[in-house]
Amino acid sequence: MSGDRRRRFAEEARAERPDLATLCLLIGAEGEPALTEPALTEPALDAAQAELDRLAGLLPFGVRGARAWAAALAELLGGRCGFHGSPTDYERLESSLLPAVLRRRRGLPILLSVVWIEVARRAGAPVYGLALPGHFVVGFGDPAERILADPFAAGRLLTSDDTDLLVTSVTGAPPDPASFRPAAALDIVQRVLNNIRAWAATRPERTDVALWAVELSLLLPAHPARLRYDRARLLVQRGEFLSGAAEMEEYARVVAAVEPSTAEAIRRKARAARAMLN
Repeated sequence: MSGDRRRRFAEEARAERPDLATLCLLIGAEGEPALTEPALTEPALDAAQAELDRLAGLLPFGVRGARAWAAALAELLGGRCGFHGSPTDYERLESSLLPAVLRRRRGLPILLSVVWIEVARRAGAPVYGLALPGHFVVGFGDPAERILADPFAAGRLLTSDDTDLLVTSVTGAPPDPASFRPAAALDIVQRVLNNIRAWAATRPERTDVALWAVELSLLLPAHPARLRYDRARLLVQRGEFLSGAAEMEEYARVVAAVEPSTAEAIRRKARAARAMLN
């Protein structure tokens, strides 16, 4: 991603009301060159926003009520347009990149939910994202009513039993009420980036993808401090021993006051990284 786009990502993330579509499209601009596809230009980013506008314009007028909105989105996006997911989509990087999801109409639950959220929002629907453990869905209306749809399943309306099963299959316990709080835009963006990092973690040859996902996460106004160490470790893996060691030492300095043994272990790794140059 160019420096200008990184600045735009950081500025948008710190806006009073961060724009979810813009942030996800900028993540896509970073990721698409990794797919050997042309890098996204500004006109291409604008075209992706226009596609979300176009889809919103296809929704019927006069929709009233949470269930009616859920049904209208399912008929349009899941039915007529064919947005859905399958287990194989978890193996593809493009399933986490919004521009590719708009083209392919396939993706991970969270990216398909972003499409739903952005299309519904443009049409005036009372919509929100819901980060259930292990599976992202969308909700309509008052969150207390729990009118939920699963974009990964082409918009299937979820019953209480369905949501209980989704949660217990991951956690082994009944849903916590906190699981049903609407997700903030930046929480959604961080989860998208976490998914990309998880994809790259199983592919040692894709440290390039892991690195940019970490670097974008570090541009968010709130992020785990551990990400700084993760970036340093990736730099060492990529052969950038001096810069990686320097970042390890800086992270060790930060954690030394509360975790001295951890700090010393990181310093040893930094020394080992520097020794790689000898």
